[in-house]
Amino acid sequence: MSVFERRLSRRGFAAAFAGIAALSGARGARAQPAANFYRGKTITLYTAASVGGGYDQYARLLAKHMPRHIPGEPNIVVSNMVGAEGFRVANYLYNVAAQDGTVIGGLSRNTGLARFYGFNSSGIQFDARKFYWLGSPEQEVGLFILSAKSGLHAIDDLKIRPVTVSSTADNSPTTVYSRLLNVTLGTKLKPISGYAGSQACLLALERNEVDAHISGGSSAPFRARVLPWIAKGDAKVIMLMGMKRDLAFPGVPTAIETEPTPAGKQLFEIAFAEQVMGRPFVLPPKMPADRVAALRAAFDATMKDPEFLADAGAQKAHVDPVSGIEINALLERVYSAPLNVADRLRSIVK
Repeated sequence: MSVFERRLSRRGFAAAFAGIAALSGARGARAQPAANFYRGKTITLYTAASVGGGYDQYARLLAKHMPRHIPGEPNIVVSNMVGAEGFRVANYLYNVAAQDGTVIGGLSRNTGLARFYGFNSSGIQFDARKFYWLGSPEQEVGLFILSAKSGLHAIDDLKIRPVTVSSTADNSPTTVYSRLLNVTLGTKLKPISGYAGSQACLLALERNEVDAHISGGSSAPFRARVLPWIAKGDAKVIMLMGMKRDLAFPGVPTAIETEPTPAGKQLFEIAFAEQVMGRPFVLPPKMPADRVAALRAAFDATMKDPEFLADAGAQKAHVDPVSGIEINALLERVYSAPLNVADRLRSIVK
């Protein structure tokens, strides 16, 4: 367990879990009012993702299986609200959406840290800590993928010459992680922004437009594209971007393991907080507490539902859930990081 995780479990989680009873109340006390409200209703799940990607896949899995765990069993329909690097949905939930429990948001994992980094601050019209985070079906690990055509083979090779990396935007995990690696490990990564999404980034790698791609996550569609290249020797994964290793890539270290200094490790631990959030879902900040509790309980139950797990397995959608309460506690820890550490991280990634 990392230093960041130990601190989180000792301090952040203790405060967060102390408030569960106040938020949730007795199960019987909340179930009937929630059932009365939700019976015959439709919940709209607005996802920031386009159709067909990993975020969209989890949103549709949740919409299919979560209703039977919600008192009153409402329907859930998915609506794709793409735009503004994921801020469009977050701003909508925070300022416009109904606050009565009929709206759920599916956000990009980096949305929670957007204000911390100060990216596009004029476009951030929400405080991520004030959302009721519903949870995430998985905790993410990103992949540092090198093309065999680049002539590069190992981490030390990245320090020899400029290495181009396909990216979507300046605030994307690809660009953020590239800058962190340049400062901490002395690499010469050069993010090339403007690609439309992860699949476009991978196509650029396949076409030899860039030397590498560093993903923020590795969904089933993403891995389906990458694993055949690795099997043929056309590409290789040299580093994992997350809090823990991935059994699919034995022997490949995380960036935290690769970084030799405690100060550098701490920077990665904060940056990888978004990896713990994985594919997060949130509730608007002014929802009634009993409906928040009902939806959180329904989400947690769905993550253990055999039908959901079987469906996710058939779609090769990895399930390693984290609760909404844990995500809220994680964000509190990140935003209360020592000022000198926070300032250094902000200066690196901008």
